[in-house]
Amino acid sequence: MSKRDYYDVLGLQKNSSPEQIKAAYRKLAVKHHPDKNPGDKPSEEKFKEASEAYHVLSDKERKQNYDNFGHAAFENGAGGRGGFGNFDFSNHFSDIFEDFFSDFGGGRGKRSRKSNFRGSDLRYDLSITLEEAYNGKKQDIKFSTSEKCNTCSGSGSKPGHDASSCSMCGGHGQVRSSQGFFTVQQTCPQCSGTGEEITDPCNSCGGQGKKQASKRLSVTIPKGVDDGTRIRLAGKGEAGSRGAGSGDLYLFINVYSHELFKRSDENLFFEYPVSIADAALGTSLEIPTIDGAKAKIKIPAGTQGGKQFRLKGKGMPYMRGSGNGDLYVQVNTEVPVSLNKEQKELLEKFRKIENEKSNPSIKKFFQKAKSFWKN
Repeated sequence: MSKRDYYDVLGLQKNSSPEQIKAAYRKLAVKHHPDKNPGDKPSEEKFKEASEAYHVLSDKERKQNYDNFGHAAFENGAGGRGGFGNFDFSNHFSDIFEDFFSDFGGGRGKRSRKSNFRGSDLRYDLSITLEEAYNGKKQDIKFSTSEKCNTCSGSGSKPGHDASSCSMCGGHGQVRSSQGFFTVQQTCPQCSGTGEEITDPCNSCGGQGKKQASKRLSVTIPKGVDDGTRIRLAGKGEAGSRGAGSGDLYLFINVYSHELFKRSDENLFFEYPVSIADAALGTSLEIPTIDGAKAKIKIPAGTQGGKQFRLKGKGMPYMRGSGNGDLYVQVNTEVPVSLNKEQKELLEKFRKIENEKSNPSIKKFFQKAKSFWKN
């Protein structure tokens, strides 16, 4: 079976530019790649055909030979370095993809390699009071981290000296071994994937491009933070190796328990003890609020224990958005203890004149109990 014209394979004309050749191959390679079409023999053949066409047309000398002589240029070893008679496609295939996919950031370019040496993220636990969570605050924190070496500006080499390409991987950062049509690649053990060798390491950092240091940072805690809130400070983590980017610093907020208020999201709760007389006769209460001020609420006569009163907007600020949650005050009726003689006499008198109309809950309970005992 005769070979198809390489330009037809890629859907191109003879006057196509190198960029057009590369773009056409990219489209076909992505479509017919064996990893995307496992077990699909027709796709595998189209993939090989497109790769062979790209191998020829992407090289100026091979392309000229093909334009002059067609496929005959590569028969029986002809055509110079473009000949397929002694061409090991499986070994050269990875070189094609190295050149081709480097544009995607997934190849072996310096940018993608350098990102692998990004600094580590750091965690800092910060404890604050509920009042500080309400008001927000600025605080200086101190922690140990690694910072970019000022002597070599993070390069790892002595000033005036540049790193050289790794002798083992040729600057790729990875080494390859062939397994039939495909190749297996792994991080170069000599340069740890950087693709570079530090021949003249910086005396200050020993070639790492960073040094340990104690760092002080002023951080802003926003209003409304809750217990467990995580705040990300981009680029404030450890410095990367050999000029790579820094990691991030994460603040984990712990809000201390409050002796008066309990929190649920943006709402606050607290219990207010009142006497039997105040609950029965009604009264006005002065309520503390989280901002340090006071508010007044009216307790109507006959208020039962456990009743909640809502003070709108007196809770915690919304961390995202405007406004505040609410404050809920729960009234708990307190039974007096250690009664004196006069108090006991008054209560005994009150009990004698008390009737069921004054205690509807008691009346309802005994009705249920009588029905239960009867059955």
